[in-house]
Amino acid sequence: MSKPAPYLRITEERPELIEAYERFASIAHEAGPLSDRERRLVKLAIAIATNSEGATHSHVRQGLAAGLGKDDLEHVALLAATTAGFPVTMRALTWIQDITDDG
Repeated sequence: MSKPAPYLRITEERPELIEAYERFASIAHEAGPLSDRERRLVKLAIAIATNSEGATHSHVRQGLAAGLGKDDLEHVALLAATTAGFPVTMRALTWIQDITDDG
């Protein structure tokens, strides 16, 4: 899975920051009882709720690589409607489809 250009640039310019960030992310990922599948769906939901197109794209890619299906990912977006609003859901579905419809 390729990383976005800005991430690669900061990795090259400030490797110590990215190393610390990735270590923290790894520790947080393993810190609780959620399964890998659950963690990936939660992280996608957070990306959707914070209206982050880049993070949503990233978590869709990661979810697909981990074996989640398009239906799983779109279900997360649909669940956002009652909490985050219908426009958020529609935007998230387009971001998910940006990735799933390309592959």
